[in-house]
Amino acid sequence: MSANSSGQHPPVPWHTFDIDTTLEKLQVDPAMGLSAAEVLERLQQYGPNELEETGGRSPWIILLDQFKNIMLLMLIAVAFISGFLALQQGEFPKDAVAIMLIVILNGVLGYLQETRAEKALAALKSLASPLVRVLRDGKLLEVASTDVVPGDIMFLEAGVQVAADGRLIEESNLQVRESALTGEAQAVEKDAPIDLPENTSLGDRLNLVFCGTEVVKGRAKAIVIGTGMRTELGKIATLIQGVESEDTPLQQRMTQLGNVLVTGSLILVAIVVIGGTLVQGMSAFNHLLEISLSMAVAIVPEGLPAVITVTLALGTQRMVKRHALIRKLPAVETLGSVTTICSDKTGTLTQNKMVVQGVETPSHSLTVTGEGYEPTGDFLGANQTKIGVGELGEYPELETLLLSCVQCNDAVLQYENNDWAIVGDPTEGALLVLAGKLEFTGDRLSSQLPRISEFPFSSERKRMSVICQVSHPEFAVLSQNSTPFVMFTKGSPELTLDCCTQILIGNQIQPLSEAQRQQVLDRNNDLAARGLRVLGFAYKPLTEQPPESSEDQTEQELVWLGMVGMLDAPRPEVREAVVKCRRAGIRPIMITGDHQLTAIAIAQDLGIAQEGDRVLIGQELEEMPQEELEREVDHVSVYARVSPEHKLRIVQALQKRGKFVAMTGDGVNDAPALKQADIGIAMGITGTDVSKEASDMVLLDDNFATIVAATEEGRVVYTNIRRFIKYILGSNIGELLTIAAAPLLGLPGVPLTPLQILWMNLVTDGFPALALAVEPPEPDVMNRPPFSPRENIFARGLGLYMVRIGIVFAIISIALMMWAYSYTHTVLGEGLSPDRWKTMVFTTLCIAQMGHAIAVRSNTQLTIQLNPLSNPFVFGAVIITTILQLLLIYVQPLRAFFGTHWLTPTELAICLGFSSLLFIWVEMEKVFFRVFYGKKKTPTGVKTPV
Repeated sequence: MSANSSGQHPPVPWHTFDIDTTLEKLQVDPAMGLSAAEVLERLQQYGPNELEETGGRSPWIILLDQFKNIMLLMLIAVAFISGFLALQQGEFPKDAVAIMLIVILNGVLGYLQETRAEKALAALKSLASPLVRVLRDGKLLEVASTDVVPGDIMFLEAGVQVAADGRLIEESNLQVRESALTGEAQAVEKDAPIDLPENTSLGDRLNLVFCGTEVVKGRAKAIVIGTGMRTELGKIATLIQGVESEDTPLQQRMTQLGNVLVTGSLILVAIVVIGGTLVQGMSAFNHLLEISLSMAVAIVPEGLPAVITVTLALGTQRMVKRHALIRKLPAVETLGSVTTICSDKTGTLTQNKMVVQGVETPSHSLTVTGEGYEPTGDFLGANQTKIGVGELGEYPELETLLLSCVQCNDAVLQYENNDWAIVGDPTEGALLVLAGKLEFTGDRLSSQLPRISEFPFSSERKRMSVICQVSHPEFAVLSQNSTPFVMFTKGSPELTLDCCTQILIGNQIQPLSEAQRQQVLDRNNDLAARGLRVLGFAYKPLTEQPPESSEDQTEQELVWLGMVGMLDAPRPEVREAVVKCRRAGIRPIMITGDHQLTAIAIAQDLGIAQEGDRVLIGQELEEMPQEELEREVDHVSVYARVSPEHKLRIVQALQKRGKFVAMTGDGVNDAPALKQADIGIAMGITGTDVSKEASDMVLLDDNFATIVAATEEGRVVYTNIRRFIKYILGSNIGELLTIAAAPLLGLPGVPLTPLQILWMNLVTDGFPALALAVEPPEPDVMNRPPFSPRENIFARGLGLYMVRIGIVFAIISIALMMWAYSYTHTVLGEGLSPDRWKTMVFTTLCIAQMGHAIAVRSNTQLTIQLNPLSNPFVFGAVIITTILQLLLIYVQPLRAFFGTHWLTPTELAICLGFSSLLFIWVEMEKVFFRVFYGKKKTPTGVKTPV
């Protein structure tokens, strides 16, 4: 037996086989189905009909991975050495305990970020139908979906979810909603006997049904051709599992930062230990080792992971207010680096609501305005002339066509929860909305033209007809014919026109000439070329009610009324969002499973593509090598009729070209590409659980424009992260150089203990850094291209700034340290310790950072030019941190724990004076660069980080 039954064999093109060939290949009798023995044998061969999940990392592995960070490893080593030295001296190892608590805290924060389990596969599994009706041993049975095997005869009807991929054997008016799998908004009309070529795209395989899709109309019998991982849904699961997660730009930059800091720290530690030993001898080794530990703690920004986590969390809160839900915290910053947005069409760029755009009657071409399902809008004729309800009598062709729209319709338009909604087929709903714009409603017509019978739609005829009784012929055309019955027909324009021999011109029925017939066909082609779905309308006066099943005879000699062209209309706000994207250097791309004509029409309307731009379709992608696709992606903005594998390949090709890709989508078919993309963005309202779980961000309002707002927030977050990194690390470099200078200058003791350094790094660095994290955005944040996501964390002058400020900070602190050492050993008094010079250094370092935090808010504007109320949190953090620092000096329990000493008012004033020098330096830098480079030009090294 041949089936797409093994991952080692190429897939079988079942859509190219006729029914008999399919039955023969699967060795099954359609009248009897499989026997119990055959089912058991095939179940053993193919396994259960369920998606298989590959094992991921266990929670313990995730937790252990957090402690592989090079900075945390160095801190762990410092804690062990510090604890050993403390115990050796008979002291409680409080420094070691404090350091380990910080290590554990950072590990837990990382663990909590990563342990959000990936549930995409679980969501895929939920698409499986629990029970399936199958034919076995000549009996109709209901079996669990997991027990379905290739060769089973499966029965389908409206409302059923398809449990496995199948080849249709027979069907009656079968329509299947495949939007989650293919991205198409409309239910697909299936056709069992159709012959299809091998390269037919997934959405056009009309003789197949697919696992996870839903039958919305009709009934069918199908033979199962694929189960479990061998279904199209299984292919998506395989793609999801095959996509490897990569670190975000922020995570890569933090790793890079850690490597630089630890390497620099170890080099400096070696210099101090070796240099100090050469100067002071081996007797000073333990003392130098203590200094080295302080240096190691000083260089590691212990508070940085917590500050970044809180900053990203604040960013997520702001994004929620703008209708974007962040599922993975690092994605907040990653959004700011996006260069390309690959968007699905249906429900993302469009409203997922069919809206009539134009009406063609024999005498008029009308444009229809309005959005969504709200029955308000205008009919615009020649020279934009509006047709109101009062003028409708002058347009009998339009009046009759609208009658047909309402009567030949099974949908319901209703107003509930402050919104208009459609119950039933969206296409028929669009016709009700069209008629409602001129106050044609079913309620109004039900008494005048009650429906008494119908000829249902069939895939062979591609049309439907309803027969109405003419009770009150107030309409001109109906009263003119004076017949007791009338039949309205709608369907495929070409096939409906074939049944017409007459045409309605004004209120007169005339013979349909060949020239008029060709004119109708030409207009139909024009509408279709604009990407519109076109329906043709006709009617026929009847002298008697036709018998049932007489459609072939009755639907002849019809009177042609006209056509309507409808579209899944673009969201009105998306046009402006696309403009903002381009202004911000972000390229929007449309990737859809829909028809290429529809795709390009929407893309041109929204500004995503221009007239004449190339559209790549699925068949071309199938035959195109990946290398060629990588060359094409820079020139193609619209992809149509694509499959899930194609979406994944497009994203990978863009990434290979160095693009940073955001992928939006709402269907199951989008999940692999969402996971592969640098940022996966799912739709919150129309999105499937699969797409949401595979994504990094969910749009709560399904609004493409929200992506622009989220991107702006991402850029602001990255700008602020760079701002507080340069604040924290500039200060840390100053601390490090000050500690390193002490033994080289021959000063006894360690100026700062590890515990004091932890206090500085967590509190005096942390609070102001958090305040800097909420600094408002720069005015031009969305008027510039995104910075490279692969740029070095020290790029655009950040590294130079940190080194420069660190050196200045160290010079100020070392000058204070030398003076304070001499002063405190000269001026002694009751209760005054000669070691209070260390507390003066500690205090100066802490208070100087407060001035740095105030000055670093802007690289070009002086502090007095900034509005203090634009970020009051900075001043609040400075005041609180300063008070806490003073408590360490003047509250006895805190003084004893942190090892500080009482300072006299004079000594405190001297510390404050030295501390203010750093603030003055940073402000004078701004003045210097402003004068030197001019007001509009900012030099490398001081350019505003964004």
